[in-house]
Amino acid sequence: MHLVQLFIPATPRASIDFEDFVASVQREMTERFGGATAYLSSPAKGLWSKDRNIEEDEIVVIEVMTDDLDRNWWHQYRRKLEHMLNQDELLVRALPVDKL
Repeated sequence: MHLVQLFIPATPRASIDFEDFVASVQREMTERFGGATAYLSSPAKGLWSKDRNIEEDEIVVIEVMTDDLDRNWWHQYRRKLEHMLNQDELLVRALPVDKL
């Protein structure tokens, strides 16, 4: 089993209704994988160094559990989200999960 996490900027560059966008992604993940969790109440803050500058971003995380990890599908889906949000790159990561 895998936990897939999508890190979505809370202030995307695209002119979209962010709440509708997140709800749409969550619905799509639920239809495809049977469920999804979106952490919306307190966007996480990330800092990173880029060209000697410190940049800050607020993100929400959407998590999905899946038995099979179709890397090609996730790669294409990440590219789709990047295009929709007008982002250079989004982080989508998969972690192995052991059910206890």
